[in-house]
Amino acid sequence: MVDPIFHLNDLPTPAGIENLTTQQQTYQRLRYALMTGSIPPGTSLTIRGIAQALNVSPTPAREALKKLCAEGALTELDNRRIITPIMDIARFDELIALRILLECHAAKSATKYISERLIDDLDEIDRRMDLALKGDNHENIVVLNQLFHSGLYRANPHQVHMPLIESIWLQLGPYTRVALNKLSDIYLVDRHKQIIKALRNRNSAALLNAIEKDISEGIGQMGRDYLNASRSPD
Repeated sequence: MVDPIFHLNDLPTPAGIENLTTQQQTYQRLRYALMTGSIPPGTSLTIRGIAQALNVSPTPAREALKKLCAEGALTELDNRRIITPIMDIARFDELIALRILLECHAAKSATKYISERLIDDLDEIDRRMDLALKGDNHENIVVLNQLFHSGLYRANPHQVHMPLIESIWLQLGPYTRVALNKLSDIYLVDRHKQIIKALRNRNSAALLNAIEKDISEGIGQMGRDYLNASRSPD
């Protein structure tokens, strides 16, 4: 019997993995599902469930779980049960603080490589995010948000920070989708538009301020509210 959380059609597929090996595809699909919040917090994952959901043998499923545990995206308990990590406020705040630190550095180091064409590309991504918000398409919102930020940070051809940033996105992923339910109530100012304006004006101080607020007012506030609500008594 397939694990309840896993149905093949429910697991999103990242683009550009068609030519990868089965083992690489299995890892990338599970990683993408975690990063986009498709697998809720505290979900138990099994080799058999993943293998059946992705129509692969147990070996690539086992290797994907092992690699994601090593990356901190999954937790192996004492009884060898594997789950998406249960977050507490202290750990969540630490991840948010680290995300702000790294992403502000990444943006600052990328500014001298930013072209008008790239700014136009970021503007188009933000427009697509607005449409996804109107359609309540949470997966697209998460994917486009990551595309927006990574597009900015990767402008620096010498960057080495993206693996570190993606590691944090991966650990926060299961909380991103559930937190989006309160997006319209909390995220009252479009910080992406402020980022784009700061880039066009070549205003580094405004850029860093917008990025910090984008993270703290977005996933930071929404995730904290979700964690507080989930630990509150009925």
